[in-house]
Amino acid sequence: MVLNTVIALVPVLLFLVALIVMDTFKLARPATIAKALVWGVAAAVFCDLSYDVILHTGRFSDEALTRYVAPVIEETAKGVFIAYLLVRRRVGFPADGAIVGFAVGCGFALAENVQFLRALSTAGPMLWLVRGLGTAVLHGATTAIFAMVAKTGGDRRGVTNVVAYLPAWAIAIGIHSAFNHLLLPALAMTGLLLVALPVLVLLVFRHSERATREWIGAGLDLDVELLQLVQSDDFSFTRFGKYLNDLRGRFPGQVVVDMFCLLRVELELAIQAKAMLVARGAGLDVPVHPDAFAAFAEVEYLRKSIGRMGLLALRPLHVTTHRDEWHRYLLAAARGSGNATG
Repeated sequence: MVLNTVIALVPVLLFLVALIVMDTFKLARPATIAKALVWGVAAAVFCDLSYDVILHTGRFSDEALTRYVAPVIEETAKGVFIAYLLVRRRVGFPADGAIVGFAVGCGFALAENVQFLRALSTAGPMLWLVRGLGTAVLHGATTAIFAMVAKTGGDRRGVTNVVAYLPAWAIAIGIHSAFNHLLLPALAMTGLLLVALPVLVLLVFRHSERATREWIGAGLDLDVELLQLVQSDDFSFTRFGKYLNDLRGRFPGQVVVDMFCLLRVELELAIQAKAMLVARGAGLDVPVHPDAFAAFAEVEYLRKSIGRMGLLALRPLHVTTHRDEWHRYLLAAARGSGNATG
């Protein structure tokens, strides 16, 4: 029983720990990972209860439920939490999306395998090899893939809309359904899955880590240069200054002034967030300056003052980005963990 429990539960936990250790910039918060695990457990309980209801209807055979219905229900139940984080700008890059996604799948697999251990306590190790090395890794990998593909697709389209995540959702369901079809013998399918999916997740994760490092380094240099430009006496002669001056014909003068202030504050916050990530990448823990938290309230005030049309008018400047809200979330999270000066 001890051996069966270890085989059923430990491998997926070890892979999750490996992803967390590989997270150079510590993008995924421990609290978020914990919530993801809890969500995965709750999703497993929900799916188990829903299958009882579905089977009692008599409309689906056990085979149809396993091959087609279960992948849709389970990937949807797991993916809801990831979609929520993406919409709320709580995921900055595919790398942290992979960690949180795998954590959801890990929680789901742990709950599911505990149920199986109770029901089939006398089963041999062969079953738990399939469950622990195959099905458990499947649940984690499919949700991690969903998170990475959804985040990448959403960034490319420049939108935060659940509809943009449908291709990622379909991919996760397709992988899950293919596994449940048992196209190969159970052990062979487990071996293939154990090699293919973790390698795929790790390759995409590593690529995202490199892209994140490049984006942070180049972005920090650019933000510093732009902030110096905004604060200089020559700003009015730049493309940014001329564009803001042209907006005076469309918006009241005070609104244009607020636009300028918003650009400055967002740049300051972006610089502090990126500098904190650079320090984390070097193994240092840089505190967040307390002025950053006063800037959060200033940003909210300025955005309300500028209004929706004014914010749309600022988009051509490409100074503030879709990651501005994530920057604020990152700094606020650091403050919540006590990482602030004052």
